[in-house]
Amino acid sequence: MSGRVQEEPGGGPETSSPEGKLLGDDAGLEATSLEALENDFQEVLAELEGDKSLERFRLEYEKLHRALKKSNGQEKKLIKKCRELNAEIINNAAKVQTALKLSQEDQASIASLKKEMEKAWKMVDASHEKELRAKETIQQLKDEIVNLGRLVEQGTGLSAGQESMLKEVMRAKEELMRANEEHETNAKKDHERIQELHRRLSEMDTLAASQKSDIQTLKDQLAMKAAEQEREMRRKERLDKEIKDVKSKLEKKTTEQTQGATELIRLQTQVGGLEKQLAEARGTMDKYVRDYETLFGRTQKLTDLLNEQSDKTMQLEVERRNLENELKARQDEIHRVKLEKGTVERKLDKEKRLLQQLEEKLEGEHTAKLVLQTQIKSMQHDLDLDKVNEDHARTELEALEREKSMQVKQTLKAEGKVRRAQDEIKTNERVAKNLEQELAGFKLEASKQRKLIYQLEKEREKYGMEAAEQRKLYLQAEEEVKLKEMRNHDLQKKVHEGETKLKQQQQLYEAVRSERNLYSKNLIESQDEIAEMKRKFKILTHQIEQLKEEVAAKDVALVKEHFDHQKVEKQKEQHKSELARLRALLAANEETINNQDAEVRKLSTLIRRMDDEALEQRKEYDQVINERDILGTQLIRRNDELALLYEKLKIQQSTLSKGEAQYQERLQDIRVLKLKVIDLKRELYIAKHQVGQADELKREVYHLQRELLQEKTKVKALSEELENPMNVHRWRKLEGSDPATYELLQKIQTLQKRLIQKTEEVVEKELVNQEKEKLYQELKAILARQPGPEVAEQLSWYQQVVREKEKQLKSLLSEQNMFQAKEHELKFEIERLARELHEFKRKYYKKKLEAKMKDKQPIVLPSRNQQQSQQTQLPNIPNNNSSKGVSRPSPAEAQRQLAIASANRFVGGGFSLNQ
Repeated sequence: MSGRVQEEPGGGPETSSPEGKLLGDDAGLEATSLEALENDFQEVLAELEGDKSLERFRLEYEKLHRALKKSNGQEKKLIKKCRELNAEIINNAAKVQTALKLSQEDQASIASLKKEMEKAWKMVDASHEKELRAKETIQQLKDEIVNLGRLVEQGTGLSAGQESMLKEVMRAKEELMRANEEHETNAKKDHERIQELHRRLSEMDTLAASQKSDIQTLKDQLAMKAAEQEREMRRKERLDKEIKDVKSKLEKKTTEQTQGATELIRLQTQVGGLEKQLAEARGTMDKYVRDYETLFGRTQKLTDLLNEQSDKTMQLEVERRNLENELKARQDEIHRVKLEKGTVERKLDKEKRLLQQLEEKLEGEHTAKLVLQTQIKSMQHDLDLDKVNEDHARTELEALEREKSMQVKQTLKAEGKVRRAQDEIKTNERVAKNLEQELAGFKLEASKQRKLIYQLEKEREKYGMEAAEQRKLYLQAEEEVKLKEMRNHDLQKKVHEGETKLKQQQQLYEAVRSERNLYSKNLIESQDEIAEMKRKFKILTHQIEQLKEEVAAKDVALVKEHFDHQKVEKQKEQHKSELARLRALLAANEETINNQDAEVRKLSTLIRRMDDEALEQRKEYDQVINERDILGTQLIRRNDELALLYEKLKIQQSTLSKGEAQYQERLQDIRVLKLKVIDLKRELYIAKHQVGQADELKREVYHLQRELLQEKTKVKALSEELENPMNVHRWRKLEGSDPATYELLQKIQTLQKRLIQKTEEVVEKELVNQEKEKLYQELKAILARQPGPEVAEQLSWYQQVVREKEKQLKSLLSEQNMFQAKEHELKFEIERLARELHEFKRKYYKKKLEAKMKDKQPIVLPSRNQQQSQQTQLPNIPNNNSSKGVSRPSPAEAQRQLAIASANRFVGGGFSLNQ
């Protein structure tokens, strides 16, 4: 026992050292990476503290950091739990090793007992040989008795010495008969012992067969474990590759994000400089331009408010999606922990059962050992008795031999005295007759004893042959049992090594899977943030270009007005000189002056009319430029949406490939779950008889089904309404306040409200389902304490109903995603139609301008080169929602442009609830 206790601590670290090293390395790596991430986080926060425009980005970044810390804490808890389980497994392995060592010691003791049994069998063989010798001597004595009987029959008389010798011979005969009976009883006992040994041999055969079946099951388990280990290794390699790809993508995205942030800060500084320049330029303008700027400022505030509202709605949508993703991840993690708990409990139960079987085997072997020891002691005692009896028989045979020699001498003397004793024969005839009768009786008894001895010798030979054969079989069975025990021991060692390796692989796989989930979640969130930052970046670049173009247009307008003012002043001076000259010549040329005055009046009316036409043409020109800008913005937005769609297609393809791999894994899980279903059916059959809340659960299921039908009818009605809209002819020419876009805005707002309401209802349903799941778990615990088959069937039915509800919820979530995608598609369709409308308008106004320019030349219009440069810039114009014309638009025109810009921001039709 001391050697065994010393060996156990050595075995523990050998099994647990690789796992401990792995866990320690992981913990060290995580600590360093967390410190680096914390430092980066603090640096980024310090950079983002002063910038209010990046406040939302800072909040999202802090939320990501909190989620990372939380996941790291959960990972530490799981690692701690894995270590505890590993320690328990090591303790169990040490116990199993001690049990195996005890069984080995018992096997050694059994071998020693077998050797002692062989010695006993040898002693039994020796006693059999001695018994044969004793029988031979008995046979010789019987022959001598027969000879003596013949002599008596021949008529020789017996003297007193001969009678005394005859009595002694008879006494010796009786003693020999008693010894023979004792030997017979000993032979019967040996026969019973041989039968007992036969029975034990049959028991050993059955035990060997059971061990064979156990060894076969262990071999099957080893094969299954090896296959699982290979599969887990392949999965681990695949997950390592995916993690490396995700890490590289994440690093690229972080670099792009930092570049985007720096570019955004630089553009913000440029915007500040441009705003200062714009303020200085506005200070130089006159009162009319200031009034326009106030109106433009009001419209800008309204657009900013609209932008803020849209950003808030987008932020709320992103937060809702994040919450849904977190909830799904939590549910998956809870399900995974439950599965792991079940597997660990099953493994512990198996190990406990194996330990119980080993203990029972040890107890059986210990009892068999005690029985064998008692049998050996009894056999030694019998052998001692046989030795004592043999010594007695030897002494008696020696006495008989001496008596035989004495009798021979006496017979010789008697032959000499026969003749002298003829006279006495008559007197002794009566005695002779009596002796003859006694000798006849002795002959009959001797014949009977010969028959019995002959039968006993045959039975002894037969039983000896059977004992030899059984002994050979017993030795063969012992050798087979030894070989099987050695194989069993080797297989148990291999099973133990395979289990330790499998547990290590499972722990590594769990760590890799948690890291993969964390990285994938971070990747999705960072992709969303990057997309948001790109969108903001494009909006800012568009605004900067718009401001630049506005500044350039206003500079051109100021220069043109300055030149017009100078021209007017020159004309005024010319008119003054002409008036002075005319006043000097007034006395001489009154008639000519009156004619000239009439011509001046005509010219002034023509100038006014031409000015009005120029203003109208300028307004039309500004409207054409605005439409050109709107088309450019819509083109850029369409390109951005196409890029987003291509990214979504790539994500869908990657998810499909992952789903295919997970489908193969689920097939493997289904095979395992079928075995679990058999166990659960058995447990449910036990748990059927003790259910008390089946009616309440049925009512709840009925209410849930009714609510589900109501929701399905609502969804169907909404889908039919959206698939068959009433306002089919909703497109018309945009005139005045453009009521079609306003109706579309109202429709979009109502649909967004309904979408938010539906998502809230889905969240409420999920909460209700979680409460139902908690109640179901409590009921399951109560039923586990109170088993009953009827309740078990109802519970299985409820589990199926809950699974169906979860599937329905997942289908609703997928339908919601489909509705959102449909909404985006309808938005793109509306934008496309709006672009086509604006393109037709642009062509129409362009043709109208060309026709007017052919008919009349405008007075105050930009030069032909400027018009051509502006027309050539039409297709390549970036996203712009404000005017960039040469002249200043009216307030009504500014309001109309603001409405068009907001409509383009919120365009998008309804969505279908069907796939």
